[in-house]
Amino acid sequence: MKSLFLYIFCLLSSLCFSQQAEEFRQVKNYYNQHRGMLNHEFKKKFDAEKDMLAKASIKQDFLFFMKKMDSIENAAFVEALLKVKNVEDVNRLHADSKTGVSDISSEIFIDIDKTADYPGGMNALRQEVAKIFYTEAVYSETNPVKTNLAFVIEKDGSLTHVKAEGDNFTFNRQAEIALYSVSKKFVPAMINGNPVRYLFRLPLTLNID
Repeated sequence: MKSLFLYIFCLLSSLCFSQQAEEFRQVKNYYNQHRGMLNHEFKKKFDAEKDMLAKASIKQDFLFFMKKMDSIENAAFVEALLKVKNVEDVNRLHADSKTGVSDISSEIFIDIDKTADYPGGMNALRQEVAKIFYTEAVYSETNPVKTNLAFVIEKDGSLTHVKAEGDNFTFNRQAEIALYSVSKKFVPAMINGNPVRYLFRLPLTLNID
């Protein structure tokens, strides 16, 4: 069994660009719709069957199909991640060419009146990331597996520039997908009553039992 542990740390910062979570919402909605249809069809078949052995076989087939669906959905999430990162890279290069200064390292704030927060607090963020995280796609010969995530909370509470830095590529990729897939926007950081961009750091550890 693989279990995910999250530890939240914050750094003050600024960074930019539009929220790309819509790409991930579209993937989730599409596959949830297909899961619903599969569940409906298997349930009809299961309820109509009288033989207990046949029922058990139908149940096993259902679990197999759902596991395959998870794998296919994850492949779609990987594609969405690549699209989002490409868009962010193009936008960043465009912004840098205009200002001559890297947008990733500009406007770092030290004195924050109010830090950014996730609706429901950090425990809610931890629980959602752990629920979203697709551990089956993590391959590692070492245990535990660790990475450090940094992501930007924009002035509108959206998150961008998710970057995982760890030794395991598959863990890094799934961590980035999970962060981009969270369902809610953050409450942005504030200075003098005005929202500012803010950098979160989120170390993740996966124990493989």
